Amino acid sequence: MDFFTFYRLLQKINEMKKISIPILLANILTGLAFLAHTIGGDIELTSIQPTLNINNWVEKQQIWTMARCGWHWISFDLLFASIALTLINFTNYFESKKTILQLLSLYFLGYAIVWLLIILISPSFPNNFLNLGQWILLLTIGGLTKYGTKKLYA
Repeated sequence: MDFFTFYRLLQKINEMKKISIPILLANILTGLAFLAHTIGGDIELTSIQPTLNINNWVEKQQIWTMARCGWHWISFDLLFASIALTLINFTNYFESKKTILQLLSLYFLGYAIVWLLIILISPSFPNNFLNLGQWILLLTIGGLTKYGTKKLYA
């Protein structure tokens, strides 16, 4: 399916239910980010797990486990943001959709800012802002949510 076919499908859905296409796109991106973060991220984390035969294994394993817990904390955040966006897009579950959308927009924009700040204060390497480009995804999701909210509640 090419982009234009997909976009026409989204327009048909929008006409049927009055769904905001930017918010729907944010929903899709958040769901995909959850899957990639949970599955792909755990594979990457497992690749750097300390081996049993190194010095200070217990200390290094504790730090690695804490990093893995923090990693999946973000997976949980992405899952619940995706669920919230799905409920907003397809149901009337929430009384105040606008407030939740505004919070989610700030939430993702805040994540993007934190991501950029951590890159700035960390030791640099070639193309660090592009190689660690998750901030672009976070800005995109936050921006789509903000734009969709403004259009939906204008």
